[in-house]
Amino acid sequence: MASRTDVIGFWAVRSAVTLGALVSVWAAVSTGSMLVHGHPAYTVILAVTFVVCVVVAVRSWRRRVVVRRRLRPLRVVAFGLGVIVIAAVAWLVPSSADEPALAAMRSDAAVTVTEDATEIVLTPTGTVRATGVFFQPGARVDARAYAAVLRPLAEAGHLVVIPKQPLGIAFLSAAAFGGARSAHASVTQWVVGGHSLGGTVAAIDAGSFAGASTWKVVGLLLYASYPATDMSGLGARVLSVSGSNDGLATPAKIDAAKPSLPADTQYVVIAGGVHAFFGDYGPQAGDGVAGVSHDDARTQIEQASVTFVNGFDG
Repeated sequence: MASRTDVIGFWAVRSAVTLGALVSVWAAVSTGSMLVHGHPAYTVILAVTFVVCVVVAVRSWRRRVVVRRRLRPLRVVAFGLGVIVIAAVAWLVPSSADEPALAAMRSDAAVTVTEDATEIVLTPTGTVRATGVFFQPGARVDARAYAAVLRPLAEAGHLVVIPKQPLGIAFLSAAAFGGARSAHASVTQWVVGGHSLGGTVAAIDAGSFAGASTWKVVGLLLYASYPATDMSGLGARVLSVSGSNDGLATPAKIDAAKPSLPADTQYVVIAGGVHAFFGDYGPQAGDGVAGVSHDDARTQIEQASVTFVNGFDG
């Protein structure tokens, strides 16, 4: 005869896998076009989670009698890991790009836009300058969301590479810059940058490659971001662009990080700007209240970025 523990375990598994299947469907619908345009890692996890949950759920719901089982540690661990995966699937739902970023993804006479499973590349159709830009998106944000704010750099002649991060986490894309340097060998020097967590990872790349003999990093472009370690001795120029109303990378946090950056770092503060204004992906939880229009903020960010990057080509 099944014990009370057997009954509780039976219903816990049945409930968890049923919820997991529903969460997978909800996450897929919420992710939308990023199932195709995002890094494939999340789509694969969604599909595997859904299939496993459906298979286990069907077997569980077909069983009419609770079977007596020994409560083995491996079963407990497997159940716990399953719950963690389901929670991660829900938490990792990305913020998808919206206009004008989606319009900026179209090629025209000035810029050719190419996209594959791991990156977006904006290539000037005319003369390509010596300085390229490698930009890491913020956490769980569609890489396409930065196309509009970065496109003026390509229009100014700079190759721009935006990696698609596995699961939308910049730290999982830490090796992407090395690949970009090799793939675009005609670019002789780089400005690395990023938004929020992406900027923190870009700062790591800057520290690693500022002294490289070839394809070195000459600049660091931070959008609402700051380094995680002391980079005051970085051998590259730095531009920090932040928003006065940012509720996440707050002005206080930006100020507190100043000793970690070189003394000649340039600071541009967008009056009334918020965290989500550095891309086009909608409002963000925990952000501040904007005191300027998104279009005005984007224009200021673009102008500061183009001026900074242009400065490396004389």
